[in-house]
Amino acid sequence: MSFRDRVVWITGASSGIGEAVAEAFHKAGARLILSARREDELRRVQAKCGGELNTWVLPVDVSQNAELAEKARAALAMFGAIDFLVLNAGISQRALTRNSEENVYRQLMETNFFGPETLARAVLPSMLERKSGHFVVISSIAGKFGVPLRSGYSATKFALHGFFEALRAEESRNGIRVTMVCPGFIRTGISLSALKGDGSKHAVMDPELAQGMPAEECARQILTGVAGRKQEICVGAPRERALVYMKRFVPGLLARMVSRRI
Repeated sequence: MSFRDRVVWITGASSGIGEAVAEAFHKAGARLILSARREDELRRVQAKCGGELNTWVLPVDVSQNAELAEKARAALAMFGAIDFLVLNAGISQRALTRNSEENVYRQLMETNFFGPETLARAVLPSMLERKSGHFVVISSIAGKFGVPLRSGYSATKFALHGFFEALRAEESRNGIRVTMVCPGFIRTGISLSALKGDGSKHAVMDPELAQGMPAEECARQILTGVAGRKQEICVGAPRERALVYMKRFVPGLLARMVSRRI
């Protein structure tokens, strides 16, 4: 699959995996729409991706559900179509369930699930009209099994798998593709903005993330999987990818292993 001149809309494009994916698509010749809350950071990424000629900026806060249909219409108007929608925007969590307030779970769900779900449904009719479209959904290894201190985060990623796997089953005959991406420890700042139990920021870099796979390598593997029309991609060190197979074949052993992480 060639990405040259294809239109790619990326949420969460101002840093981390989203920024790296934007650069990788740019190098592959795609035209980009970059979205996130911080317009100044989006402009920085835009400059790295060829400037305004083939890379446009559309500030979006995916937690503001009422605004997303209009944002989708604006994105569709920029290049006339969207070939790939990369749903990457999200926020993590670092708190025990017993110490987490209800508003934290609702904030996680609004950002990580309802935002991507709303944008996907807003863009889907235009894809169906053209009989072509590809959703690239950035989930997590934590979307394959529950992880301590991330009960709400894991729940949102489980929800993404259920929704988009159903969407794939419904619309694959109409030219719609879905690739679920499950990263392990990727070297990004996601733990810095993760929510503590009271909703404040964790503001600590997790050691596993600091030593994790570079975001650029993660992006390379994502594009390779998307080009190969993979339904699911697990990205990370071999030991991290192995956990997914343990969940399937030796779930009891995995449960004992993850419980020791607290």
